[in-house]
Amino acid sequence: MKEVMAVIRMNMMNKTKKALADAGISSFTATGRVMGRGKGNVDYKLLEGARDGYEEAISQLGKGPRLIPKRLLWIVVPDNMVQLTVDTIIKVNQTGQPGDGKVFVMPVIDAVRVRTGETGEIVLDEL
Repeated sequence: MKEVMAVIRMNMMNKTKKALADAGISSFTATGRVMGRGKGNVDYKLLEGARDGYEEAISQLGKGPRLIPKRLLWIVVPDNMVQLTVDTIIKVNQTGQPGDGKVFVMPVIDAVRVRTGETGEIVLDEL
C-alpha cells in the first residue's frame, strides 16, 4: 500500500475529485484549506488572476513571500493503483504555471478498519 499526498489549487478540488472517481478511486481524505508556498517568486501574471478574482492570486500580491491557500488530499491505494492515482492528479491539475501543486508518494505499513478490526489492503475500497 502507498499513500499519495497531493497539494493542489483550491479551485481544482471538484475537477480532481471527479477525475479520481472516474478512475475508480473513490475514497480519500481532504482538508478544507492548507497554507503554503513553493520556491518561486511572485509573478506579475498574478495581477491578471487577482483581477479575475482568483483567491490564490490575490493572496500573493503585496510585499514579500506570502502563504497561498491550497487543498491537501490523502489517498491510500494498493501498490498497483499508485501510478493511476498520480497520473490522474497530474492530468487534472497541470497547467504549466507555478503553483500547480506537488504529489508525494509514501509507503503505508498497515491499515486497520476500525469497525471490524480487519487489517491490510482488504480495508481499502475494492477496485
